[in-house]
Amino acid sequence: MSSGLPKRTVKGNTITRSMANPAGDRYLEAEVLSASPVKLVAILYRAAMETVAAARRHLRDGDIRERSRNVAKAAAILNELMRSLNHSTGGEISRNLLELYAYMQTRLIEANTGQIEAPLAEVEQLLGTLADAWRAAAPALPKPVPEADYVPVSCTA
Repeated sequence: MSSGLPKRTVKGNTITRSMANPAGDRYLEAEVLSASPVKLVAILYRAAMETVAAARRHLRDGDIRERSRNVAKAAAILNELMRSLNHSTGGEISRNLLELYAYMQTRLIEANTGQIEAPLAEVEQLLGTLADAWRAAAPALPKPVPEADYVPVSCTA
């Protein structure tokens, strides 16, 4: 089923642009395309927090469709964060993050099916804590390498 919104494929990912804020969409697209792997994780955390906050607003407003759409989007972002983990070099940190991301996805489902805000608030808080930790660790992480020599971000750096 097509949404009718303009689409663009970038590095194998399809970006759907919203009609509501095309300038913001172009800015985000430029930010993503120029970002290092470390910056991309920070962008994902930010997007997940914004999406969960939107789901909370829609829950309070009784907008079931938009709440569900935002919960699904947050779950998809968490899935992308799970896929970005490098388990061969990430060790215990990688395993712990995987479990935490899975837990947050479970809480999102509970919030959506039960139409309750507490799990959304918990996920938003956890994402904020992870984002803060990521920002604090980012200066110590290795600098990005050229795309041809790309190696997934290690959680143990």
